[in-house]
Amino acid sequence: MTKRPFPVKVKVCGMTSLEDAMHAVECGADAVGFIFYKKSPRAVTARQAKAIADKLPPFVQRVGVFVNETAEVIERTVKYCGLDVVQLHGDESPAFCKRIAGKVVKAVRVKDAASVKDLSRYAVSAFLLDAYKEGEWGGTGERFNWSLVKQARKHGPVILAGGLDPENVTEGIRVCRPYGVDVCSGVESKPGKKNKKKVREFIEAVKGM
Repeated sequence: MTKRPFPVKVKVCGMTSLEDAMHAVECGADAVGFIFYKKSPRAVTARQAKAIADKLPPFVQRVGVFVNETAEVIERTVKYCGLDVVQLHGDESPAFCKRIAGKVVKAVRVKDAASVKDLSRYAVSAFLLDAYKEGEWGGTGERFNWSLVKQARKHGPVILAGGLDPENVTEGIRVCRPYGVDVCSGVESKPGKKNKKKVREFIEAVKGM
């Protein structure tokens, strides 16, 4: 396989402990994610996230995941926790995304071709493509139709998510050619608790391409 012109970035999401976050970083993760959505089994408070984020080494991106939250709460959490990137994983409009300062990643739950049709309306840093599942906002462990990624790439950098694990991530990268990959449930022992072996194998698979 031809070597990629740039390394694919890796984000390990759903961090709830410093131990798991540090292990991911030591394995080579470029970013770690904190979920600020109370209904998620991986939810953390701003205080919990800050305690972890403050101890991470430099050059590791701290990403806050929000679902239909107010701009005021997002901005306050970003400042308090020292977040580098905001990931909007709900029904946020293009206008709402513009209100958020700094780097913004808009998550898109891909159901069909219509899901990626109007991405040009969003002035964001990247799009995270995840699988659509009724009533859920991510972490479903399910894949979507990867053939739709090519259309999305026309509108900006794409981060591939949804059902990725150590066994299929290289295929996902080969087919989709994303800027980065995002993994959560695919490297867990249970919701909110990472499996160290799977985290290491996932990151090694990506970095080895």
